[in-house]
Amino acid sequence: MPEPSPAPRRRRRGRLLRSMAAFVVLCAVAGYLVVQYVTGGTGKPGCTVVSGTDDGGAYEFTPEQAVNAATITAVGTGRGLPERAVAIALATSIQESGLRNITHGDRDSLGLFQQRPSQGWGTQKQIMDPAYAAGKFYEHLVKVAGYTKMPLTEAAQRVQRSGYPEAYAKHEPDATLLAAALTGSSPATLTCDGRPAATQAAGPAGVRDALVKDFGRDALDTAAEDVAEGASPSPAAEATAAERTLTVPVTADDSAAKRTARQRGWQLAHWAVANAATLHIESVRYAGRQWTAGNTQSEWRAVAADGAGGAEKATGSVRIVTAQ
Repeated sequence: MPEPSPAPRRRRRGRLLRSMAAFVVLCAVAGYLVVQYVTGGTGKPGCTVVSGTDDGGAYEFTPEQAVNAATITAVGTGRGLPERAVAIALATSIQESGLRNITHGDRDSLGLFQQRPSQGWGTQKQIMDPAYAAGKFYEHLVKVAGYTKMPLTEAAQRVQRSGYPEAYAKHEPDATLLAAALTGSSPATLTCDGRPAATQAAGPAGVRDALVKDFGRDALDTAAEDVAEGASPSPAAEATAAERTLTVPVTADDSAAKRTARQRGWQLAHWAVANAATLHIESVRYAGRQWTAGNTQSEWRAVAADGAGGAEKATGSVRIVTAQ
């Protein structure tokens, strides 16, 4: 019986090699997409935070991540915790979820910090509330003796009990930049493009509700909408700038953190920018500077202070204008 010619064998071998190569490429692409999803690398960044010391440090992230980072920070400062605590929390969330409030994870892990209902972190509904999840993280962090003095990755590990205890360290530079901006200690360092998300415009009332949810009613109960006296609200498409403006008073932080009024003001201003896409915020003004929704290169530009008192008076409140 004649033996098969070598040509068919070569063709079969060639098809096998091509199939194996295609499989390897497919696995590589899938792996890349998984990494990008977990670390927040998919999509256009939309937001940027830069170093306040001109050392060239910068971190780009998405509007979704910005909202969650701002909430984590607000909860921390609301508890009177130092900037270091906020940086630890942010680095932990970057590692665990890419600052995304995800509905899945290892076993029953959920949310920004991948907390587990079965381990006593709360119910699934509670853990999926970013403010609650951040609060539970801080609740455990403050029980770690000397956490502000130890390496960030060690402090985070004491809370998380991760199988990868050194994983948090690589996120410390980015978390430190975010914490400095979102606590207000590094002024005018956070910008977002502000392109509205596919949600209904919140208006000043919606912004106020979001502020109260993150910072607490006691801190913001005097925030007022700047509706002209005697004027009735106009239809949304015709609303005046005054009717679309929320003025948030700025006072010094009398908690254990002892943050200045100026730091508090910049925290509120950066919070508004971080939430710009979700809440349809058009501009934010504080301390003689204004951010206006536009693109990822938008800057905090100097503006003239309103009325008498100059720049000093301009630090007394943050003005947030929503889109029509």
